[in-house]
Amino acid sequence: MISLPFRKKTSTVGLDVGSSLIKMIEIDHSGDVPRIVHFGMNRLLPEAIVEGEIMDRNLVIDGIRECMEQAGITSNEVVSAVSGRAVIVKKVVMDKMAPEDAQEAIFWEAEQHIPFDIDDVCLDFQILREDIGANQMEVLLVAAKKDMVDMHASLIRDAELTPKVIDVDSFAVQNCFETNRFIDDFEVDEDAEMSGGRDEKVIGLINIGGDVTNINIIQGSSPHFTRDISVGVRSYIENIQKDFSISYEQAQAVISGDLGDLDEDRVREVISTSSQDLSMGIERSISFLKAAGDAENIEEVVLSGGGAHIPFLKDILSEKHGIDFSIHNPLEGIDYEEGVFGEYEEDLDSIAPLLTVGIGLALRKAGK
Repeated sequence: MISLPFRKKTSTVGLDVGSSLIKMIEIDHSGDVPRIVHFGMNRLLPEAIVEGEIMDRNLVIDGIRECMEQAGITSNEVVSAVSGRAVIVKKVVMDKMAPEDAQEAIFWEAEQHIPFDIDDVCLDFQILREDIGANQMEVLLVAAKKDMVDMHASLIRDAELTPKVIDVDSFAVQNCFETNRFIDDFEVDEDAEMSGGRDEKVIGLINIGGDVTNINIIQGSSPHFTRDISVGVRSYIENIQKDFSISYEQAQAVISGDLGDLDEDRVREVISTSSQDLSMGIERSISFLKAAGDAENIEEVVLSGGGAHIPFLKDILSEKHGIDFSIHNPLEGIDYEEGVFGEYEEDLDSIAPLLTVGIGLALRKAGK
């Protein structure tokens, strides 16, 4: 994506622009463990961003500025991310070569795998395995439509910020998860990648946002399958609203866990019906893993994002797929300043999954 040189500094600001919430998190990397020193979260009006498309640019820009002011962040350099169908992440096999040679060859390889004109995308890659036999290597290819990346970068600049890195939501989720899960298993070296113990289970990371859900299947630190599907919290809210003939705000409260006088069994039924597209995405991920020979099944699934705490969802998906589903806590193993979460301090367990992408972005060290 976009990557520009950082000035020497010890903290990173993650900016997560969702369809309903903007989150800004600043993490200080100078200590033994990452430490959150600033945090802000601002809710957008439903009409600001619809199905991933910015409908009211000024509302979003004002939301970013207000979030930054609320957080007390003074640095104007941020790490942000994009997601959706205009982002393609794919593992490819190509002839073994040095990284500097692969830089040029990857453009020719990408033309065979990217369903967009190669001149219309931003490309990046990472060599996953340098030698898989037969003089070949395994490469992770990432492509995003240029107009989407440029639009996102322009939005950030119009908010008087500088986009130092534009990442992909799925990778930010993985970055956060690995830090939380393996915080006690690795040592950090300024000139090396994180090293140490790694769980080799096949794990599904599912981040349910407002309009888009990111699915990333990993083993160790290697992604096997990554895709975004156009289903999110908003679809659950609208289905609850329609089924019970209640307002959008009331349905939003139900999705947040406040069922009020509504019948629990009926709510569960609506949640189950609304989860069909998500379940299909999980099934297709499993089918892809089997077809590619990477794994026979997903052994664990971790939910994050605003939809992680949707009532009954975790149990519905666990029963449907016969897999252990859990809810991610992105604050595990990470320090934070006392009072940094302000009004959300008392309800931290509920809002924590919302912070996964923002924390994952802020965990990127300067220059990494």
